[in-house]
Amino acid sequence: MPQRGRLPRRALLAGAAALLPGVAAGQGATGQEATGQGATGQGAAGPGEDARSPAAAGPATGSADAAGTAPAGWPRTVTDALGRAVALPAPPRRIVAIFASNVELLAALGLADRIAGIEAYTRYPPEVLGRPLVGGRLGFSAEAIARLDADLVVMTPARQAAGTLLDPLARIGIPSLVVLGRDLADILGNLRLLGRATGREAAAEAVVAAMERRFAAVRARLAGRPRPRVFLETSNTGRGTYGTVRPDTYTADAVRLAGGDLAFPAFRGPAQVSGEAVLRADPDVILVAGRPDQAAEVASRPGWDSLRAVREGRVHPVSRAFLLIPGPRVADGVEQVARLLHPAAFAG
Repeated sequence: MPQRGRLPRRALLAGAAALLPGVAAGQGATGQEATGQGATGQGAAGPGEDARSPAAAGPATGSADAAGTAPAGWPRTVTDALGRAVALPAPPRRIVAIFASNVELLAALGLADRIAGIEAYTRYPPEVLGRPLVGGRLGFSAEAIARLDADLVVMTPARQAAGTLLDPLARIGIPSLVVLGRDLADILGNLRLLGRATGREAAAEAVVAAMERRFAAVRARLAGRPRPRVFLETSNTGRGTYGTVRPDTYTADAVRLAGGDLAFPAFRGPAQVSGEAVLRADPDVILVAGRPDQAAEVASRPGWDSLRAVREGRVHPVSRAFLLIPGPRVADGVEQVARLLHPAAFAG
């Protein structure tokens, strides 16, 4: 018997096809997940980068019995980042996670085995990489989601995912949650929201508490230490302009928590700066989100050998996965940056 309140799978497929004759994987808008970062590459771990995550806590709880009866505490309604009330009849068993951050949030809650579909830029964790794709750089497909018999879709508004999918999914009966990753507080809130939406509240609180302990430990080590001015480069156009972070983002929060101040603390325009602007700012430390060879190239740029950071050997590669994906591994990013900015605080 189909779940009450939802159409049978055959009807879902027919409805999706009728609603979206031209929307399939490979069509739609382009963009990046790393909202506000100005990165030219998608914000996943690059070749050779490490990829640790917080341990998931506890077993999954609550599942419908053989007769289709919902467990205690279900159905329930949660409110997503857009203020939408989303009704969930039972703990979701087949979740489509759009964008790497949402995959990582769900996996941190011990839900990797419930992820039924992903998008093409997902790189972590390894156990989900063979799951069916529902879209990628050029768009997302509600029909592909319906084919997976999904009972929950988690997305962010990037690359027009919400604009493309919310209405068609609602019309074919598949609940969807929109989350935002604007700052570190949002990341912790997203863990709690997804915990509530999936019956994994205890796991969510455990992951949040572990992250908060790590943040507190960094703050304690760095208390009273001078704060270097940091230029965090997220991309290189090859034409003398460089992507960086806006001050009102989770990545900027991570740099500040790691004991640094942004070399460009006030701009609100596109997240790019010229080489001349970097020379004028003369940051104490340059962090390059990418590979070691990309960081090594900085000293060869015209005029950059005069920068304080270059002269003092304070140009370092940092993990894109830890700093440009708004998920649980941002705690690893905070610790990595803190050790680079304040090595003496972590010596011994």
